[in-house]
Amino acid sequence: MSTAPVNASIPVSGELFAPVSPGMELCYQTFGDASGEPLVLVMGLGGPMNWWDPTFCTRLAESGFYVVRFDNRDTGRSTKIKAKASRAALVRAFAGRGSTPPYTLSDMAGDVFGLMDHLGWESAHIVGASMGGMIVQTMAVERPARVRSMTSIMSTLGKRTVGWQHPKLLPILIAPRGPSRAAYAETSARLWQMIGSPGYPTDLALTKARAEETFDRGFNASGVMRQMLAILNQPNRARALRSLRMPVCVIHGDSDNMVHVSGGRATATAIPGAELLIIKGMGHDMPAQLWETFIEAIRRTADRARTPR
Repeated sequence: MSTAPVNASIPVSGELFAPVSPGMELCYQTFGDASGEPLVLVMGLGGPMNWWDPTFCTRLAESGFYVVRFDNRDTGRSTKIKAKASRAALVRAFAGRGSTPPYTLSDMAGDVFGLMDHLGWESAHIVGASMGGMIVQTMAVERPARVRSMTSIMSTLGKRTVGWQHPKLLPILIAPRGPSRAAYAETSARLWQMIGSPGYPTDLALTKARAEETFDRGFNASGVMRQMLAILNQPNRARALRSLRMPVCVIHGDSDNMVHVSGGRATATAIPGAELLIIKGMGHDMPAQLWETFIEAIRRTADRARTPR
């Protein structure tokens, strides 16, 4: 689902598959010329690659990047994990009582490095939204030599006293989406109305169309729960982030009900030299009205990697 025509002059691959570790395969797609600067887009909770709009990806390619978007594990057409995840475990994790997740954000960061290996990229610029921001932060901490620059969007650093969800969201986050395409689209649309950008509203029909496309790509309710457990069991990265030296931009909306803006502020504070961009009226989405703002921020952050620190 795209909101604008895609530039036909930009090369776009079909959907491809990369073996990233034993038993793990990611579905991915590239935009732009392979001679461009490598850029990985990492999406958030339950979000397949189509949540990075193709027009947005094309515009990034036009600004000099060779862009890859992909389905995280347990999402879309990538490998689904065979492990149980219960709503009771989610409630315990939300309450801070802890649980052992089937996999961690570090495992998901390893998936991205595996995709980079498949593409032949020793290093890349990395951009993550929401859970994707947590994943790219983990990548930067664990293997900084492979990260040219990092942009973390509407995310947080794992500290429980910042970046919290509004309490009204918990019921809909753990509620069943419904088995049918229509039920999933309806529930998803209600959630996005609660967490979207009040200053940059998105047409309800577009929101439902994206939800239908998400369902059609292979929505996996148990996979979303497993990803939520990975998020809720993540470590506090505040100390580790202080060691980062690559260029970093942290983008957050001041109207985010899913991840409070305090999460973005704390992330930027922890990283030496990080740029903090707070956008008035932005919630927990990436509305088309703000695409140029995001692209400009990603581009200038990548450009800082060319300048010795």
